[in-house]
Amino acid sequence: MKRYWSRLLALVLVVTMGLMGCSSSSSLGLSGDYRQDTLALLQGLRTAIELPEGTPDKTAAQTQARQIINDFASRYRRDSSVAKLSSYTTMRTALNSLAGHYSSYPNRPLPEKLKTRLEQEFQQVEAALRREA
Repeated sequence: MKRYWSRLLALVLVVTMGLMGCSSSSSLGLSGDYRQDTLALLQGLRTAIELPEGTPDKTAAQTQARQIINDFASRYRRDSSVAKLSSYTTMRTALNSLAGHYSSYPNRPLPEKLKTRLEQEFQQVEAALRREA
């Protein structure tokens, strides 16, 4: 009987942890509404990019930016209704550029050329979101 209860408890723990891992809400607040999540992501990334170098909040903002990039990508990558949108493909291009810089050069500031390109892509995403709405 003791063996039965221990197996049952183990099964309940595995199911509980599995369900918690598959939870739809993110720690950074992705709601599941693509348009709203994209606009929030843009705002957060602009904040992280515009912070001056040397401020204590810069590393925390970069860490949060990496996390939200990963959350956004994992949430919408397999959604076929979103993957076809021009706003999504442009957003993925910008996210890949930013994530590539953060992983290759974590201690270096963003070059002005990359900042300019990211801002242009962010504006294209916003324009595409307005058209798609």
